[in-house]
Amino acid sequence: MMAIKEPKIYVFTGSGKGKTTAALGMALQTALIERRAVIVQFLKGGGYTGELYAAAWLAPYLEIKQFGYGCPIGEEIRTGRLKCTKCGLCFRENRNPVHQFAPQALAFAARIIAGGQADLLVLDEVSHAIKHNLIRAEAVLELVRQRPPHMTLVFTGRSMPETLREIADCVTECYPVKHPLPLQGIDARHGIEY
Repeated sequence: MMAIKEPKIYVFTGSGKGKTTAALGMALQTALIERRAVIVQFLKGGGYTGELYAAAWLAPYLEIKQFGYGCPIGEEIRTGRLKCTKCGLCFRENRNPVHQFAPQALAFAARIIAGGQADLLVLDEVSHAIKHNLIRAEAVLELVRQRPPHMTLVFTGRSMPETLREIADCVTECYPVKHPLPLQGIDARHGIEY
């Protein structure tokens, strides 16, 4: 009988919703058994998403570190006084290479790996940073090679590079069968989608 290899590298990709949510679920499970989960969010800096509240309650077992441009009205969105206007500023600034957000996120992840400081490490939206040439897939593969044996890695984002899909033990493709947000133009709801 062939020995079953314990999965250590997961990919959540595809054009549908739920990639970050799946990774957050894994991180929550890790934190709830008092093991350390670290989520590195590439190109995200809103500061008002629900997962940030959860991380505050579950510290030191859950840490979420965002590397991205903060929304100018983020505090008003967080408190419910305003909704996102979809101005696109955060997306444009997140992808502006002058800020070095993605290299900073990658360097932070490298420090977590080098110190063996987590049982689960999520690189959230890492595929976007690669797609926009802000970091190279080879740099992410190097992190995989340096990963300590006890650490599980999770990569999320649309259009995950084939090189990262190939090394993963588990790849989940999120595909939109039916979702009211894009189909009916319904806005994301605070506490549900973010």
